[in-house]
Amino acid sequence: MFIDSHCHLDRLDLGRHDGSLANLIQAAGDAGVDEMLCVAIDLNQFAEMYRQVEPFTNVYASAGIHPCHVGECPFDEQALRAAASKPRIVALGETGLDYHYSAELAEQQRASFAGHLKLGSELGLPVIVHTRDAREDTLAIMREHADPYTGGVLHCFTESLEMAQAALELNFYISFSGIITFKNAEELRDVVRAVPLEKMLIETDSPYLAPVPYRGKQNEPAYVPEVARCIADLKGVRIEEVAEITRDNFYRLFSKAGQA
Repeated sequence: MFIDSHCHLDRLDLGRHDGSLANLIQAAGDAGVDEMLCVAIDLNQFAEMYRQVEPFTNVYASAGIHPCHVGECPFDEQALRAAASKPRIVALGETGLDYHYSAELAEQQRASFAGHLKLGSELGLPVIVHTRDAREDTLAIMREHADPYTGGVLHCFTESLEMAQAALELNFYISFSGIITFKNAEELRDVVRAVPLEKMLIETDSPYLAPVPYRGKQNEPAYVPEVARCIADLKGVRIEEVAEITRDNFYRLFSKAGQA
Protein backbone atom coordinates (compact mmCIF):
# COMPACT_ATOMS: atom_id res chain seq x y z
CA MET A 1 0.00 0.00 0.00
CA PHE A 2 2.73 2.49 1.03
CA ILE A 3 6.17 3.01 -0.53
CA ASP A 4 9.02 4.40 1.53
CA SER A 5 10.78 6.40 -1.18
CA HIS A 6 13.98 7.04 0.80
CA CYS A 7 15.60 4.90 3.48
CA HIS A 8 19.07 3.66 4.39
CA LEU A 9 18.53 0.00 5.20
CA ASP A 10 22.26 -0.67 5.41
CA ARG A 11 22.62 1.84 8.25
CA LEU A 12 19.87 0.49 10.48
CA ASP A 13 20.51 -1.26 13.78
CA LEU A 14 18.68 -4.57 13.29
CA GLY A 15 18.83 -5.55 16.97
CA ARG A 16 15.09 -5.29 17.56
CA HIS A 17 14.57 -7.50 14.50
CA ASP A 18 16.89 -10.29 15.70
CA GLY A 19 19.66 -8.99 13.48
CA SER A 20 17.65 -9.78 10.35
CA LEU A 21 16.98 -7.35 7.52
CA ALA A 22 14.32 -9.78 6.28
CA ASN A 23 12.49 -9.37 9.60
CA LEU A 24 12.66 -5.58 9.35
CA ILE A 25 11.25 -5.69 5.83
CA GLN A 26 8.51 -8.06 7.03
CA ALA A 27 7.67 -5.64 9.85
CA ALA A 28 7.31 -2.90 7.26
CA GLY A 29 5.03 -5.13 5.22
CA ASP A 30 2.93 -5.83 8.29
CA ALA A 31 2.51 -2.05 8.64
CA GLY A 32 1.35 -1.76 5.02
CA VAL A 33 4.71 -0.65 3.59
CA ASP A 34 5.32 -3.16 0.87
CA GLU A 35 8.10 -1.46 -1.13
CA MET A 36 11.04 0.84 -0.41
CA LEU A 37 14.01 2.55 -2.01
CA CYS A 38 17.37 2.10 -0.28
CA VAL A 39 19.48 5.16 -1.03
CA ALA A 40 23.27 5.18 -1.36
CA ILE A 41 25.51 7.73 0.33
CA ASP A 42 28.87 6.86 -1.25
CA LEU A 43 30.48 4.41 -3.63
CA ASN A 44 32.90 3.04 -1.03
CA GLN A 45 29.95 1.41 0.75
CA PHE A 46 27.82 0.76 -2.31
CA ALA A 47 28.80 -2.86 -2.96
CA GLU A 48 27.93 -3.91 0.59
CA MET A 49 24.65 -1.97 0.53
CA TYR A 50 23.65 -3.54 -2.74
CA ARG A 51 24.60 -7.02 -1.52
CA GLN A 52 22.28 -6.60 1.45
CA VAL A 53 19.22 -5.44 -0.48
CA GLU A 54 19.56 -7.37 -3.74
CA PRO A 55 17.74 -10.50 -2.51
CA PHE A 56 14.56 -8.54 -1.76
CA THR A 57 12.37 -8.02 -4.81
CA ASN A 58 10.40 -5.26 -3.06
CA VAL A 59 13.52 -3.16 -2.34
CA TYR A 60 14.98 -0.87 -4.99
CA ALA A 61 18.28 0.97 -4.71
CA SER A 62 20.13 4.06 -5.87
CA ALA A 63 23.79 4.80 -6.59
CA GLY A 64 25.40 8.06 -5.62
CA ILE A 65 27.61 10.20 -3.39
CA HIS A 66 26.12 12.28 -0.58
CA PRO A 67 27.51 15.84 -0.50
CA CYS A 68 28.93 15.28 2.99
CA HIS A 69 30.91 12.29 1.68
CA VAL A 70 32.64 13.86 -1.32
CA GLY A 71 35.82 14.30 0.74
CA GLU A 72 36.42 10.59 1.22
CA CYS A 73 34.54 9.57 -1.92
CA PRO A 74 35.13 12.11 -4.72
CA PHE A 75 32.90 12.03 -7.77
CA ASP A 76 34.04 9.32 -10.19
CA GLU A 77 31.90 9.12 -13.29
CA GLN A 78 33.07 5.67 -14.35
CA ALA A 79 32.56 4.20 -10.89
CA LEU A 80 29.11 5.76 -10.64
CA ARG A 81 28.23 4.57 -14.13
CA ALA A 82 29.26 1.02 -13.18
CA ALA A 83 27.21 1.11 -9.96
CA ALA A 84 24.20 2.47 -11.82
CA SER A 85 24.27 -0.48 -14.22
CA LYS A 86 23.12 -2.90 -11.49
CA PRO A 87 19.65 -4.33 -12.16
CA ARG A 88 17.84 -2.90 -9.13
CA ILE A 89 19.20 0.66 -9.46
CA VAL A 90 16.37 3.08 -10.24
CA ALA A 91 18.00 6.45 -9.46
CA LEU A 92 21.21 8.36 -8.89
CA GLY A 93 21.94 9.92 -5.51
CA GLU A 94 21.65 11.02 -3.00
CA THR A 95 23.67 13.96 -4.20
CA GLY A 96 23.27 17.70 -3.80
CA LEU A 97 24.71 20.38 -1.54
CA ASP A 98 25.14 20.64 2.22
CA TYR A 99 26.74 23.86 3.42
CA HIS A 100 25.56 23.27 7.00
CA TYR A 101 27.92 20.41 7.78
CA SER A 102 30.45 20.47 4.94
CA ALA A 103 30.75 24.02 3.62
CA GLU A 104 34.50 23.56 3.24
CA LEU A 105 33.72 20.99 0.52
CA ALA A 106 31.42 23.32 -1.39
CA GLU A 107 33.42 23.30 -4.63
CA GLN A 108 33.66 19.50 -4.66
CA GLN A 109 29.98 19.23 -3.80
CA ARG A 110 28.96 21.45 -6.69
CA ALA A 111 31.06 19.48 -9.17
CA SER A 112 29.71 16.17 -7.87
CA PHE A 113 26.11 17.39 -7.98
CA ALA A 114 26.45 18.60 -11.55
CA GLY A 115 28.10 15.30 -12.50
CA HIS A 116 25.21 13.28 -11.07
CA LEU A 117 22.66 15.41 -12.92
CA LYS A 118 24.47 15.11 -16.24
CA LEU A 119 24.92 11.36 -15.90
CA GLY A 120 21.30 10.97 -14.82
CA SER A 121 20.22 12.71 -18.01
CA GLU A 122 22.42 10.44 -20.11
CA LEU A 123 21.26 7.24 -18.40
CA GLY A 124 17.61 8.23 -18.08
CA LEU A 125 17.72 8.02 -14.29
CA PRO A 126 16.10 10.54 -11.91
CA VAL A 127 18.30 12.18 -9.30
CA ILE A 128 17.71 12.23 -5.53
CA VAL A 129 18.75 15.62 -4.15
CA HIS A 130 19.83 16.55 -0.63
CA THR A 131 20.02 20.27 0.09
CA ARG A 132 20.78 22.13 3.31
CA ASP A 133 21.71 25.80 3.71
CA ALA A 134 22.40 25.95 -0.04
CA ARG A 135 19.15 26.99 -1.70
CA GLU A 136 20.51 29.36 -4.33
CA ASP A 137 23.36 27.13 -5.47
CA THR A 138 21.17 24.03 -5.46
CA LEU A 139 18.60 25.64 -7.73
CA ALA A 140 21.26 27.22 -9.96
CA ILE A 141 22.91 23.84 -10.61
CA MET A 142 19.54 22.16 -11.15
CA ARG A 143 18.52 24.83 -13.65
CA GLU A 144 21.77 24.39 -15.55
CA HIS A 145 22.09 20.61 -15.53
CA ALA A 146 18.83 18.87 -14.55
CA ASP A 147 16.95 17.02 -17.27
CA PRO A 148 13.23 17.84 -17.12
CA TYR A 149 12.41 14.50 -18.75
CA THR A 150 14.11 12.35 -16.11
CA GLY A 151 13.61 14.87 -13.27
CA GLY A 152 14.23 13.86 -9.69
CA VAL A 153 13.20 14.60 -6.13
CA LEU A 154 14.17 16.99 -3.36
CA HIS A 155 14.17 14.51 -0.52
CA CYS A 156 13.39 15.09 3.16
CA PHE A 157 12.21 18.55 2.20
CA THR A 158 12.67 21.27 4.84
CA GLU A 159 13.03 24.33 2.63
CA SER A 160 10.72 27.20 1.65
CA LEU A 161 7.62 27.06 -0.51
CA GLU A 162 9.45 29.24 -3.05
CA MET A 163 12.16 26.58 -3.38
CA ALA A 164 9.55 23.85 -3.71
CA GLN A 165 7.82 25.78 -6.48
CA ALA A 166 11.12 26.31 -8.30
CA ALA A 167 11.83 22.58 -8.13
CA LEU A 168 8.35 21.73 -9.38
CA GLU A 169 8.97 23.93 -12.41
CA LEU A 170 11.99 21.72 -13.19
CA ASN A 171 9.79 18.59 -13.03
CA PHE A 172 11.13 17.53 -9.64
CA TYR A 173 9.02 15.96 -6.93
CA ILE A 174 9.00 16.99 -3.28
CA SER A 175 9.42 14.26 -0.66
CA PHE A 176 8.31 14.76 2.91
CA SER A 177 9.60 12.88 5.94
CA GLY A 178 8.65 12.54 9.59
CA ILE A 179 9.80 16.11 10.18
CA ILE A 180 6.33 17.29 9.13
CA THR A 181 4.94 15.66 12.30
CA PHE A 182 7.25 17.59 14.62
CA LYS A 183 5.68 20.21 16.87
CA ASN A 184 7.93 23.03 15.62
CA ALA A 185 7.38 22.33 11.89
CA GLU A 186 4.32 24.49 11.20
CA GLU A 187 6.02 26.41 8.36
CA LEU A 188 6.90 23.12 6.70
CA ARG A 189 3.32 21.92 7.11
CA ASP A 190 2.26 25.06 5.20
CA VAL A 191 4.47 23.83 2.35
CA VAL A 192 2.74 20.44 2.49
CA ARG A 193 -0.62 22.18 2.22
CA ALA A 194 0.56 24.09 -0.86
CA VAL A 195 2.40 21.39 -2.84
CA PRO A 196 0.07 19.34 -5.07
CA LEU A 197 -0.35 15.77 -3.86
CA GLU A 198 0.42 14.64 -7.40
CA LYS A 199 3.98 15.95 -6.97
CA MET A 200 4.69 14.43 -3.55
CA LEU A 201 6.56 11.40 -2.28
CA ILE A 202 6.71 10.10 1.28
CA GLU A 203 9.80 8.78 3.03
CA THR A 204 11.36 7.91 6.36
CA ASP A 205 15.05 8.71 5.70
CA SER A 206 15.50 5.95 8.26
CA PRO A 207 17.31 5.41 10.53
CA TYR A 208 16.96 9.16 11.07
CA LEU A 209 14.06 11.50 11.89
CA ALA A 210 11.45 9.12 13.27
CA PRO A 211 7.98 10.68 13.10
CA VAL A 212 5.69 11.35 16.04
CA PRO A 213 4.77 9.14 17.94
CA TYR A 214 8.14 7.39 17.48
CA ARG A 215 10.32 10.48 17.74
CA GLY A 216 13.56 9.78 19.58
CA LYS A 217 13.62 6.16 18.46
CA GLN A 218 15.40 4.68 15.46
CA ASN A 219 13.32 5.30 12.37
CA GLU A 220 12.44 2.49 9.95
CA PRO A 221 10.23 1.97 6.88
CA ALA A 222 7.31 0.66 8.98
CA TYR A 223 6.79 4.23 10.21
CA VAL A 224 6.19 5.90 6.84
CA PRO A 225 2.39 5.63 7.24
CA GLU A 226 2.69 8.30 9.95
CA VAL A 227 4.00 10.70 7.31
CA ALA A 228 1.10 9.79 5.02
CA ARG A 229 -1.36 10.26 7.89
CA CYS A 230 -0.06 13.75 8.58
CA ILE A 231 -0.31 14.69 4.90
CA ALA A 232 -3.86 13.32 4.75
CA ASP A 233 -4.86 15.44 7.73
CA LEU A 234 -3.27 18.56 6.23
CA LYS A 235 -4.86 17.97 2.83
CA GLY A 236 -8.24 16.89 4.16
CA VAL A 237 -8.17 13.58 2.29
CA ARG A 238 -8.16 9.91 3.27
CA ILE A 239 -4.82 8.29 4.08
CA GLU A 240 -5.60 5.69 1.42
CA GLU A 241 -5.63 8.46 -1.18
CA VAL A 242 -2.22 9.69 -0.04
CA ALA A 243 -0.90 6.12 -0.25
CA GLU A 244 -2.30 5.56 -3.74
CA ILE A 245 -1.18 8.87 -5.24
CA THR A 246 2.33 8.81 -3.75
CA ARG A 247 2.69 5.24 -4.96
CA ASP A 248 1.71 6.29 -8.49
CA ASN A 249 4.14 9.21 -8.23
CA PHE A 250 6.94 6.86 -7.17
CA TYR A 251 6.50 4.69 -10.25
CA ARG A 252 6.13 7.69 -12.52
CA LEU A 253 9.42 9.16 -11.29
CA PHE A 254 11.38 5.94 -10.76
CA SER A 255 10.15 4.31 -13.94
CA LYS A 256 12.75 1.54 -13.77
CA ALA A 257 11.16 0.29 -10.56
CA GLY A 258 8.42 -1.33 -12.58
CA GLN A 259 11.04 -3.15 -14.62
CA ALA A 260 13.55 -4.15 -11.91
